[in-house]
Amino acid sequence: MLRKHAFLTALAACWMTAPSAWAQELAPLPPARPWSGKSEALVVAPSHPWLTPAERAGFEATPSYAETRAWLEKLVAASPLLTLKEFGRTPEGRAIFYVRASKGGADKPVVLAQAGIHAGEIDGKDAGLMLLRDIAKRGKSELLDHVDLVFVPILNIDGHERASIWSRGHQRGPREKGWRATAQNINLNRDYAKADAPETRAIIGLLRELDPALYIDFHVSDGPDMQYDVTYTFAGWGTYARARAITGWLEKRFKPAVDAALTAQGHVPGVYPSLIDGRDPASGLRFSPEGPRYSTGYGDFTGIPTVLVENHSLKPYKQRVLGTYVLLEAALRAVGADAAVIARAKSEDRAARPSRLMVKWERLTKPIATVEFKGISYDRYRSPASGREEIRWLGKPVTTRKPVIGFKESLSVTIPRAWFIPASETAVIDRLKLHGIQLETLDRPMTLTLDTVRLIDPTHGDAQEGRVRLQATFQHEKRQQTVPAGTVRVSSDQPLRLLAAALLEPESDDSLLAWGFFPHVLSPGGFSLEDYALAPMADRMLSENPALREAFEAKLKADPAFARDGDARLRWFFAQTPYSDPRYRLYPVLRQVD
Repeated sequence: MLRKHAFLTALAACWMTAPSAWAQELAPLPPARPWSGKSEALVVAPSHPWLTPAERAGFEATPSYAETRAWLEKLVAASPLLTLKEFGRTPEGRAIFYVRASKGGADKPVVLAQAGIHAGEIDGKDAGLMLLRDIAKRGKSELLDHVDLVFVPILNIDGHERASIWSRGHQRGPREKGWRATAQNINLNRDYAKADAPETRAIIGLLRELDPALYIDFHVSDGPDMQYDVTYTFAGWGTYARARAITGWLEKRFKPAVDAALTAQGHVPGVYPSLIDGRDPASGLRFSPEGPRYSTGYGDFTGIPTVLVENHSLKPYKQRVLGTYVLLEAALRAVGADAAVIARAKSEDRAARPSRLMVKWERLTKPIATVEFKGISYDRYRSPASGREEIRWLGKPVTTRKPVIGFKESLSVTIPRAWFIPASETAVIDRLKLHGIQLETLDRPMTLTLDTVRLIDPTHGDAQEGRVRLQATFQHEKRQQTVPAGTVRVSSDQPLRLLAAALLEPESDDSLLAWGFFPHVLSPGGFSLEDYALAPMADRMLSENPALREAFEAKLKADPAFARDGDARLRWFFAQTPYSDPRYRLYPVLRQVD
């Protein structure tokens, strides 16, 4: 008993101690490999009048939002090539802004580059400041001869200002790093489909305004140690992409140009490696489709060439920033050279009218390929803390071959001719308008044979990204019905056909239904029969309907809790009667399939 009391006393003392008392030092990282490359020449001398804040700090630190904006405002004021514009507000009231670098001229393609969607992964911000400086003041204005650059230095500004040395402890620099999620605790790179965050709505609005020839989203990776310092990906690569023509350009033109530029400047580019099993580096790499909740998936569904850059977290900050600079410059050159090719690819993909949408997929058991992988050697040791074997990266380069594990379709749906949405579903209609999906409001009633969808055994999952997700199976039934004037009709014959289907088809993992936009369908409108009327009615139903009696007895046998609950039993019978709410568990969106 005394030993137990001593343990509890010690534990209570630990709880009352500041976290820094537990570990006075930052978490130890694997050994850093030495690096030098030609891109180091991009760093200006300390005496240069347009030294960026990160350069001034020797790439040990990154500037705050206020410092970033102040530096850019001075640069914009000093150059006719640059303009600064606000295009949104964060939940905490900070202005979201971009800098546009342009020589003017109509119909020039735009490269839209954003940093800090995950605010601790901020390499893109400091690289962008350097490149804008060099365009405006160091002789690189020729980059704008055939293309404009629109640069968002920080998208998740509130998370950026929640900076700490304890953020992203596995990442090598800068000293203080921002927070992954927003002030509303939303991961913006899971929010494109549902578009709950004001930051997401702002960037979607900017995408619609600019319709860029290329959209680049800068991140820093998690995952294994490796030789690559700059990795990147786009939705599905060639295997699972929906925008096939765009992906062809990304693979055949963008990738070779960027890889060559990075290699020439001393960097090691590669495909972003997502491991099948993070605890087993030999498990192989995962290639899979992406839904429109992600920036890359959203680009795939909307016909916008989109690249996700993932610099390697264990590389020094200076090396990562310089690699980002090189990639962004190479991207500007590639788009400037291929503007007409990109425009044709976008038009081709937006003109496509696929008949089906893959909504669920599962991992294959056999590799679809094997690839060379420039990794880092490791061994394993037994950790007293975890009680299991852990990986220890040794810092020595090793080249191996890894299997690539793909996925196969497990469920697809036929895209209907149109969807009909009740005027009362204002949040859903607002989201469709935000995305630029074409819709029309009926000015008179229409009588049609429509597919209605009822939810069977709906369940809620854990809270994700500010919402509670919904899962169910679905029962489809065609019947003739009249939709009233004011109903919103969404035709699938439009450029955003796939995005409309992903948002409105109930089986889709990124449907607005799955994201919890229709909670009211899960509540019955009312229980309008008292037990003294319902019980004898249910007894009569049992005696007169053999099929109903068989279903009821099966339910009793399968569900003992139901069998013991008289209220639940009567509710079951009530649901079989015309007294029940016909809209209960009925998906409000109707599908025109013929």
